[in-house]
Amino acid sequence: MTRSYSIRTFGCQMNVHDSERLAGQLEDAGYVAAAEGDAADVVVLNTCAVRENADNKLYGNLGHLRARKNENPGMQIAVGGCLAQKDRGDIVKRAPWVDVVFGTHNIGSLPTLLERARHNAEAEVEILEALETFPSTLPARRDSAYSGWVSISVGCNNTCTFCIVPSLRGKERDRRPGEILAEVEALVAEGVLEVTLLGQNVNSYGVEFGDRHAFGKLLRSCGSVEGLERVRFTSPHPAAFTDDVIDAMAETPNVCHQLHMPLQSGSDRILKAMRRSYRSERFLSILDKVRAAMPDAAITTDIIVGFPGETEEDFEQTLEVVRRARFSSAFTFQYSKRPGTPAAELEGQLPKEVVQERYERLVALQDEISWEENRKQVGRRVELLVATGEGRKDAETQRMSGRARDGRLVHFTPTGPEIDTAVRPGDIVETTVTYAAPHHLVADGDLLSHRRTRAGDNAEAGQRPKTDGVSLGLPSFGAPAEPVAATTATGCGL
Repeated sequence: MTRSYSIRTFGCQMNVHDSERLAGQLEDAGYVAAAEGDAADVVVLNTCAVRENADNKLYGNLGHLRARKNENPGMQIAVGGCLAQKDRGDIVKRAPWVDVVFGTHNIGSLPTLLERARHNAEAEVEILEALETFPSTLPARRDSAYSGWVSISVGCNNTCTFCIVPSLRGKERDRRPGEILAEVEALVAEGVLEVTLLGQNVNSYGVEFGDRHAFGKLLRSCGSVEGLERVRFTSPHPAAFTDDVIDAMAETPNVCHQLHMPLQSGSDRILKAMRRSYRSERFLSILDKVRAAMPDAAITTDIIVGFPGETEEDFEQTLEVVRRARFSSAFTFQYSKRPGTPAAELEGQLPKEVVQERYERLVALQDEISWEENRKQVGRRVELLVATGEGRKDAETQRMSGRARDGRLVHFTPTGPEIDTAVRPGDIVETTVTYAAPHHLVADGDLLSHRRTRAGDNAEAGQRPKTDGVSLGLPSFGAPAEPVAATTATGCGL
């Protein structure tokens, strides 16, 4: 009897991509994805440990699943990801109805652990201290028909005092360029139009094999992949950001003029306490260079409010950098005390009400700037990659949504004589922005053009790419060698 699975993902893009790998392995092992609303035979919780309430989310979900397991004893529950790496065997102690616990270094073990737990009728906990198999060597069932994640590295060599990720994902490990380009070509062969290069510090790529310009070269190499229309990347670190990356962004046509670069704080004193190896003027100088090379670039960031010891003066310095930076948007966070991080032991932990008040001031300022920057887009002609489920009110407004090349979200009206049959997610349309809000744009006129794509065909048919693992060990840049074609993909929706 075929067993079904469902995966619940918490946290960052890295976890989202890991979940695609988990789905690929389960399907290779004979499992099928559970239909929406159906109870799955195997439920996998892929956890995050970054936020303070991560534990509450996990055990809340496990509490709900306990009742389902009582009704169906053959159901299996697996917990993986960063919180599993951190809490290890404590998860089974607190929730003895869990069948499998696996860490960030051995996501390839899940099918074996499930089978072992079922055979032995007891929980299996396997946490490795180092990477067992690079995730790219594992099969992946992709979430999107038109856009794909491509991991170029795992782990992190930085020691930011607020971050628990390095201790859970290990030191940086870099993939060889040929492997990355082979996976990009595999996705494009499946109809994917856009890839996002993914790494904990994506622009430090190359540190393991001694090429500090490797990331810029990789961006340029992506420009030679026929059929690849958009390249994005996340997240770079300001300390490792080099001019050759800016040049590669500006000179490679399919690299999008979008940059997400975490600021974290505008106070040099707080940046030092965070062990962020740059200062505010260095950060702003990078933005100046990016905008000089790409005046249309949209720049976004991450900011933490209420780091231990942050004074009102420190916070005002953050507000001043935000005013000068003119971010198109920002992900703002209230500092979360994470056990096991150096910042958790620092003096000067701030009262919740102080952090909340500063957070609200920062959000209000950034919303004002975002709205001002978005209003500059009104009247602009934009090319959109039509997306799935980006607009919560699309159904009631009769609109669809897509992302412009600079990453901005645009809600548009799918009308006009240029439409070829019907607009689908994965298609490419052009339209003119008619209205701006702080967090999105609206284009309510007729479409200026509509191009049906293979990605749109696949999305319409409910097919998602399935790619095999790629591990070639090629050390050089450029197009993959001819034999790569045989290892690219297993077919869409199979």
